[in-house]
This record gives sequence, C-alpha cells and structure tokens, in this order.
Amino acid sequence: MYPYYVGKTPFLNPRNSLPVVDKYSGKVVSQVSTVPPEDLRGIIDKVNRTQKKLTAFPRYERKRVLLDIASKIKLNSEKLAQLLVLEVGKSITDARGEIGRAIDTFTISAEEAVRQGGEFQHADSSARNHGTRTITSRYPIGLVSMIVPFNFPINLAAHKMGPAIAVGCPFILKPSERTPLSAVLLGEILSEVDLPEDSYALLPSELSTAPVFSTDERIKLISFTGSAKVGWEIKKTSGKKKVCLELGGNAAAVVDSNVNVDHAAARIYWGAFYSNGESCISVQKVKVHEDIYDQFVTKLIEKTKTIVMGNPYDEKTFLGPLIAESEAIRLERWVQEAQSQGAKVLLGGKRSGAFFEPTIMSDVPPNCHISCEEAFGPVCVLEKYSDFRAVIDKVNTSQYGLQTGIFTKDLHKAFYAYDNLDVGGVVINDVPSVRVDAMPYGGVKDSGLGREGITYAMEDMSEIRVMVLKDVGLL
Repeated sequence: MYPYYVGKTPFLNPRNSLPVVDKYSGKVVSQVSTVPPEDLRGIIDKVNRTQKKLTAFPRYERKRVLLDIASKIKLNSEKLAQLLVLEVGKSITDARGEIGRAIDTFTISAEEAVRQGGEFQHADSSARNHGTRTITSRYPIGLVSMIVPFNFPINLAAHKMGPAIAVGCPFILKPSERTPLSAVLLGEILSEVDLPEDSYALLPSELSTAPVFSTDERIKLISFTGSAKVGWEIKKTSGKKKVCLELGGNAAAVVDSNVNVDHAAARIYWGAFYSNGESCISVQKVKVHEDIYDQFVTKLIEKTKTIVMGNPYDEKTFLGPLIAESEAIRLERWVQEAQSQGAKVLLGGKRSGAFFEPTIMSDVPPNCHISCEEAFGPVCVLEKYSDFRAVIDKVNTSQYGLQTGIFTKDLHKAFYAYDNLDVGGVVINDVPSVRVDAMPYGGVKDSGLGREGITYAMEDMSEIRVMVLKDVGLL
C-alpha cells in the first residue's frame, strides 16, 4: 500500500484506499491510501499556516527547489513513464513524452521564479496627484487547491505545482481517483527537496470528500482540470474564491486546398489518436476543402491503418486501452447513434473490452453526440467545405472553444481565423493538439475560464499590491 503525503511526511490509511488498476490487464496491482475525511480540514489548516514561510522563501531557493524536482523526475523518468502506462493505459512512447514535458514544466517554472518583476509609475496625472509615485508588485494569493484529471496526471500536476512553488503559494492537490499513484510518486520526489515543511499536501481522496477541495473557506484559488460539467459546478459553489478552469473541447482542424496533403494527413492522424484520443485538444472534427477532400481522406485512412493497437508497454504500440471499459462502451454507443442517422464509418468503429479502434467517420449530423460533445477517445469526424469564412463560422457553433488548427499557406486566411475564431488558441499549420508548455493555454465558452502556462498561472496565483508614495525624494 502507498501513502498520501502532507509535506515530507507519508501517511498510511489501511481502512480506506483507492485501487491502482493496470489498464491493460484490468488487474488491481496495488492500493493508495486516501486521506481520512475527518482529517482533511486539519491538513488544510496545517498547509495554509505555512503561507508566511513561503512568502519569505527566497526566489533563488524556489528556483533551486524546482530545478531539483525537474532533475529527480529526469532521474526517475523511465519508472514514471512505466507508471503512466500502467495507470492511464497510454503507450510507452506517449508516456515518455509526458514525462519529458513535466521536466520542461518544472524547469520553466524555475526560470520564472526569479523573473517576477513589478512596475514603477510617476502617478502625477493631474494637479491633485502632484508628487505621487506608485510601485506595483505581485504577492502570493494564498492556499491553492489543485484538482488533476487522469489523462496527463503528472504533467498537468506539474502545471499547477510548478507555478505555485515559483510564486510562493501553499497547495493541496487531489489526483483523479482513476490515477492516484502518480501523485504519490510526485510526493516522494517533493519529500526529497527543500520546500518549507508542511507547505503542500498530495491527497488521494474518495469522491465523497471532493467538495472540500472547492468549498473550504481557507482556499483562495481553485485550479481545476477536468470535465465541463464538474468544472462549472465547482465554479457555482466556489463562493468568493478565484477559479481557473481547464475543461473539455471537441477541437477542429481546418485543411485549406493549398496545403501539403501528406503533411496535413500525418499531423491530423497524430492529433486524433495520440494518447488514445483522451485529450481535450485531440482532433475530433476535420474540415477539409472540397478540392482535396478525396485525396486527404485516402491519405488519412492509409496512415491510420498503420496504427498498432495493443499492449501499451510494447514499443511498437500506438494505441492502448481507454481509461475504463465504460468509456469505450460510450464511444461505441455514440458511433452507432451517428450511423443510425446516416453517418458513415470509413475506418474502425469497433470495440473490444476497453480498446476502441481508431475511427474515421463522415456524413455525421451535427446534433449527434460524436460531433457536438467531447468524444475523449480515438474518433475523428470528416466534413468537406468550400468557403473559408463559412467554415470558420461553423467551427464557432461548437459549445466548446479550446483550440483550433488551421492548415493553410495563405497568411490572410491564417489571420482571418485568428481574428474570428472564438477559441483560446489558434494553431497555424499544425493540429489543435499542440501545446507548448510555456504558452498561455485555456479556452472560452464551455472550455473554461482563465489560462495555464507557467507565467499565466503565476498571475492567477498572485495578487497585485500597490505602494503609493507621496512627496518622496524631496530634500
């Protein structure tokens, strides 16, 4: 049995635990202790009381700690990658990619920890403000509650933990009950670095205790990544707290007639099916210009047929099992619903246990779940278009607005898309699945509120404080 962590101290709870399930075999291979509900508020109080220590913790020390974390992750990279294969079911290639990104995320956080600046202003904008100057700085917002999903349990935790340490915020982190061990191993790493004692807690928890992570009055910021349904419910019950929500999507890619079809097909193949399609920026809808539609479909199907589905520990495997058989059953039901309304399955569409074949569809009515909801699995829906402005308008009809990919050689079209798409990010000549860990990342509409990306998360985790100076420097 594995413990949960309050600062450097591990705690075992033999009475209550979460199973660690090998998603490929379906077997329970271990257990992770959950925090006892009666202890949770006391832990929150303990972590919250470290704020003064963290505020005083020098920025160069924060940098050193973050670099130590990155170094220890690198040292244990293969162990952590194997854990991701076990807990999530993603391929070993995708797992290693996530660990590499986590190293980058903590490294960038270290760099930004010593770059926190401020602003000096001459504030004598009118006669009544004569002799006034201001200095503006940012200070830690306070206790941050972090709720992390199952699909990228290490790097998405890094995207919350790294900025919090850089700014000087204490934090509590709740991992997904489907992937509890990832947080524990991060807890092991944090226990080996020199953060102020008890300034964080990594708390695998039962669903029944989840509301405490968003309702406790000592929490100043909730940073949630997960489904739109849960995220907006958290927002509704958050009270006076600041909330950052990174939610779902059903991302589109638009393929113009003037592009290299081989390149576009290869990138969309990756964007639709990497990490088993369990990504909020997975390519779900593909809008292809009618002049190249048939050529593109042929190339995409050819490429997708090369996918190896099977044992995610095997180096050759691209597609592993979904997080649970129930998710594969849902996808199967959605595909069948679309077929009953006239949609065509060009490739795939079949389920075997928790595995779902890489699936390409066309002629899907817009009201079908597989088109208008978030698939969160290896399915993409193709559609041809003729007018660029009209297809941008059609992309905007989605309830989601996370990222969109635009493949074009026309700079005017690129900027038209950037100016007119109602999304958080527009990716030119690549898939919407691209996320550079330093960039601002987040969405609009049902896709969320606020932005991640180290410097942007640091802004959310801090408050502006101004010092007003009157008649200083006079001799």
